[in-house]
Amino acid sequence: MAARAGVSLATASRVLNDSDRKVGAEHRARVLRAAAELDYRTDLSAQAMARGSSPVLALLVSSIDDPYFSAIAEGVVSSAHTHGVIVTIAITARDSARELTSVRTIRGQRPRAILVGGSRIAGNPHTDALLAELRAFADSGGRAVFLSQPAGGLGAVRPANAAGARDLGTAIARHGYRRAAVVTGSERLETVTERTEGLRRGLAPLGGGIAVVESDTFDRSGGYRSTRRLIESGRIGGADVLCAGNDFMAVGAMTALRDGGIEPGRDIAVTGFNDIETAADVTPQLTTVRFPLAAIGRRAADLALGADGPPSQDISVPGEVIMRASCPPRDGAVGSG
Repeated sequence: MAARAGVSLATASRVLNDSDRKVGAEHRARVLRAAAELDYRTDLSAQAMARGSSPVLALLVSSIDDPYFSAIAEGVVSSAHTHGVIVTIAITARDSARELTSVRTIRGQRPRAILVGGSRIAGNPHTDALLAELRAFADSGGRAVFLSQPAGGLGAVRPANAAGARDLGTAIARHGYRRAAVVTGSERLETVTERTEGLRRGLAPLGGGIAVVESDTFDRSGGYRSTRRLIESGRIGGADVLCAGNDFMAVGAMTALRDGGIEPGRDIAVTGFNDIETAADVTPQLTTVRFPLAAIGRRAADLALGADGPPSQDISVPGEVIMRASCPPRDGAVGSG
């Protein structure tokens, strides 16, 4: 390569490895022309060994078919492109052992940064080991940021779940709703606890309350199964609004309601959380809490790839209640009549 370009090995290396040391325009052009003629490709493994890291950002998410994580991943990829790195994605399926194994494997690939998505899990037996891996990664020059609740003094960028849910509870109470059936994931998920307690606090000042039905999955099928249990047990009759733990669950819940002869938005109000793209496309359009998910992913990646020291900030991003047709005002709404 160097001989073909007529430059020294050091000069060729600086150009091909994008070194901070400047190379003259003529020599750079000769090296790049020679690389193209020889179909040269940089050995990223060797480059990672020499530099201590590769131009890669690793993103761990619970599921890639969940629109919540897809939107976050879009923002991460956008930031990574700006910083000149590529993104690799690992799916953890909300399995803490799989999450730990993924981090250990990823560390061996020497990425520049690791973003860990998905709710933290209360009583998780793998938390200490996971934090030890992430701290060791940070101590060796890597960057680790959570896209959920922070842990171990590491940085985090996350939705303000509790505040958003409280605002949602207040909004639906002011629309005249008092008895909420909450279909959600396991209470071991810290995200579930934050949103459930936020709803409770939002409804309480106007005399409202909640009854919770948990599912073993925090997705569309979990929303469907939990709502079917409510219908089959007769408990749905005691609720005037069904609050799903996220929009994906709400979509499943509305299907279950219709299968049970109950029309969402007419016979019972329905709410979700996150404002994924399909929330405005379903019928009736879904009342929810909007979070700028792509912006959250972008901000987390910027934090991890930035020039400042190891990230330790806990950045909580506020949401906005979006009232739509699935939750119309009813008699007794505050400010009505």
